[in-house]
Amino acid sequence: MTKRYDALIIGGGHNGLVCAFYLARSGLKVRILERRGVVGGAAVTEEFHPGFRNSVASYTVSLLQPKVIADMKLAEHGYRVIERPISNFLPQENGRYLKLGGGLERTQAEFRRFSPHDADILPAYYDALEGVAEVLRDLALKSPPNAGDGWRGLIDAALQGRRVAGLPIEAQRDVLDLFTKSARTLLDGWFESEAVKAAFGFDAVVGNYASPDTPGSAYVLLHHVFGEVNGKKGAWGHSVGGMGQITRIMAEVCRGLGVEISLESPVEQVLVDGGKVAGIRLESGEEIAAPRVIANVGPKLLYGKMVAASDLSPDFARRMKGFKAGSGTFRMNVALSELPRFTCLPEPGEHHRSGIIIAPTLDYMDRAFLDAKTHGWSRKPIVEMLIPSTIDDSLAPPGQHVASLFCQQFAPELPGGRDWDDEEDKAADTIIDTVEAQAPGFRASILGRQILSPKGLERKFGLVGGDIMHGNLTLDQMWSARPVLGHGSYRGPIRGLYMCGAGTHPGGGVTGAPGHNCAHEVIADGTRMKRFRI
Repeated sequence: MTKRYDALIIGGGHNGLVCAFYLARSGLKVRILERRGVVGGAAVTEEFHPGFRNSVASYTVSLLQPKVIADMKLAEHGYRVIERPISNFLPQENGRYLKLGGGLERTQAEFRRFSPHDADILPAYYDALEGVAEVLRDLALKSPPNAGDGWRGLIDAALQGRRVAGLPIEAQRDVLDLFTKSARTLLDGWFESEAVKAAFGFDAVVGNYASPDTPGSAYVLLHHVFGEVNGKKGAWGHSVGGMGQITRIMAEVCRGLGVEISLESPVEQVLVDGGKVAGIRLESGEEIAAPRVIANVGPKLLYGKMVAASDLSPDFARRMKGFKAGSGTFRMNVALSELPRFTCLPEPGEHHRSGIIIAPTLDYMDRAFLDAKTHGWSRKPIVEMLIPSTIDDSLAPPGQHVASLFCQQFAPELPGGRDWDDEEDKAADTIIDTVEAQAPGFRASILGRQILSPKGLERKFGLVGGDIMHGNLTLDQMWSARPVLGHGSYRGPIRGLYMCGAGTHPGGGVTGAPGHNCAHEVIADGTRMKRFRI
């Protein structure tokens, strides 16, 4: 080993870049080692058809932490997000449609077409959801209390728990509901219209290979609403230039602080000497020394392939083997000659600039999951379509468009020993058929397509099981137990090994929170001021 660094980061995704920024700003010598030939991890923009570019995996913005945006001065380097005029547009099976968002009064007017009761109770629902979302926002940039840390862990738990304990009893009940109930049980307690329940229930199956009837799915719904865009809480938007523009800017900021970013540098193994991290070995055989290695890859990949079994305790190895990953996600991009014309609302409009959700009821979502468990993918899958070229003309030729198709209920592993490489085109055709049923002529408008099955997502981005969250967001894999109890504070089971990816608190999405929090712990471990904040 010849070169030496203070910290090596495995993976150049957004959390790795955020972590590198804070470490370099504190004076550490940092090097990022990225397997692919482009920085950004799953937040990248690529040309997938001549003249057509789009975000490849992650595709929309809300959860990126305002503190990270401000600290990295992203806006000064060209970061720009355009908010959706309405949140979502849901075609219904009876030829009707529902629009969600655009302000409370407007959403109430939409709901009133389906249920006066649902329109009237909507403000109370929003207040309940926002009350719990505020707790999540408060905890997102705090390291969870770590089990096994003695008094320090108890103090941290008390301090963070005080936020919940101080809530009115009604809000505490909301917390319990959202962390334990199924999305259907939660929504049945508020609303009566199936269309309205679907509008909110969709968030419960995003990146979640489960039914809306699955206990705990209500939390996944909550996880998707604690973000903000341009200061507006709960809003979603499009990053001009695609998601790759965000990570391109982050890399530029990091390099400006002296961070070294090595592309096409896949890590083979974390090197351990005397129970402490010694560095890493690349697949090329090159070894690089550092007293700290920070993994921006999922726990399944890190402990299943990059850390020798002999360096892990049998109990830890067993628990990591049982760590649940696999989000049931199938990702497509399509190049279009024209905008889709939906039977229920055919002319161009604001609905083309929103999230277009093909999942009209919770029953539809439940059947999609059960179908996928039996057949490998749903014959009527859940589809979210975004058409970012309606507001970003850098993505497609004039008069033409790109669409992101984010699809749910595709088994991470196909039953019967089938291989996704042999089946992905059939699954993609099923997705196109599903859109075609709502927008006749959609298939004929497709000029080219990019397909990523769960296996394709794993191969391209290292997302084990195609899991966009790096691990299921279930109660046993959250907060102090993410990825496993005793290692919830971003520290691995080997001295000098840290984790900064979505497999740690607060979970998936382009948040930057794990990278921020991990950097805090690395810096704190190197100082006597353990409460130092970055």
